[in-house]
Amino acid sequence: MNVLLIGGGGREHALAWKLMQSPQAGVVYCSPGNPGMRGVVTVPEGTLAELADFAVAHQVGLTMVGPEAPLCAGIVDEFRRRGLRIVGPDQYAAQLEGSKSFAKQFMQRHGLPTAASWHFTAEEPALACVRQRGAPLVVKADGLAAGKGVVVATTVAEAEAAVRACFGGAFGAAGASVLIEECLFGEEASIIALCDGKTIVPLATSQDHKRAGDGDTGPNTGGMGAYSPAPVVTPELEQVIDAQIMQPFLRGCQADGLDFRGVIYAGLMLTAQGPKVLEFNVRFGDPETQAILARLDSDLLEALVATADGRLAEVELVWSPKPAVCVVMASEGYPNKYRKGDPIRGIDAAEATGAVVFQAGTRIENGQTVTSGGRVLGVTALGQDIAEAVANAYQAVELISWPGAWYRRDIAHRALQRDKQR
Repeated sequence: MNVLLIGGGGREHALAWKLMQSPQAGVVYCSPGNPGMRGVVTVPEGTLAELADFAVAHQVGLTMVGPEAPLCAGIVDEFRRRGLRIVGPDQYAAQLEGSKSFAKQFMQRHGLPTAASWHFTAEEPALACVRQRGAPLVVKADGLAAGKGVVVATTVAEAEAAVRACFGGAFGAAGASVLIEECLFGEEASIIALCDGKTIVPLATSQDHKRAGDGDTGPNTGGMGAYSPAPVVTPELEQVIDAQIMQPFLRGCQADGLDFRGVIYAGLMLTAQGPKVLEFNVRFGDPETQAILARLDSDLLEALVATADGRLAEVELVWSPKPAVCVVMASEGYPNKYRKGDPIRGIDAAEATGAVVFQAGTRIENGQTVTSGGRVLGVTALGQDIAEAVANAYQAVELISWPGAWYRRDIAHRALQRDKQR
């Protein structure tokens, strides 16, 4: 079966890497892909109609959408109109990520635990809310902001600045309306699941590291690393999450008539009152996917086909007991204005250790792989335990270099701490 993968980042590299391992896979195409995707046929970016034309012309049996933007633009609607098999929610259901207010209303309507919130389409009422509620607060651009439209404000002044930034155009159209939420406290975890409209199947647990700096300090980023499994999500807590969040999500989709045959990502805060939903994404997380797929021993393509066809109940996912750790290497200046065009050295040496280097922000220039994005690489390794996985990942990271490269040095610190406390 020929496969078309949409996207070109680290998440898509990990998906391509895993899809290539399927005995059912024919040619794996990726639009636009990246230089690290060995064996994948990269094709230019195109309009939704052009991508559907490509799928027809090249007898693509399954299309997998990596990023959120094409989903929110309606790529699933376009492909399904042509009778093409594709994994993802339709445009209406994709608002669960594309509009934070839409997602919040869905959660409230169907009884999913989440933070209290207030929605505004003008700056002054939003500022008045901030002053009335006081800090801490979370300020969110309502639309898609590439993972950067969220500010956890510890003071009123920070919250006011975040509101002004949104309405001032810092996040483009995404900030035309703003959600202000109560600040939840606890430990975060990511639950990513496949959903075919009738069945929901969680993948292995994982934990992302959103803050730029060690010790979870600094600004929010798209994610500086991840590990799987997340020991904070015990088997007992998994049952609670399934009963209170995943199954109500599925029933809510059914009640609202949402055509959801794709991937749902629930970002959770594990509070003293129980798990609460911080956000929904309607696609695989990045960099959680890199860590999760490194542990998947069963056939990803088979599972995705079953998701698109409504046969997910027939599929059993098999996971390696070995933990995986992904460390993101970033360009100087990220998550703000960052450098580009720096030559990258050491990828082959890093992979010779047994790690997998997923490329996210790279391009080829004069035959050399150079940086072209903020998050450049996701260096991923397995281990017999979490400490070994961490050591293996950082051993590989230290073999890679370019001017200004940086990374967090404490990925999986919570899991390591738990190990010490046993």
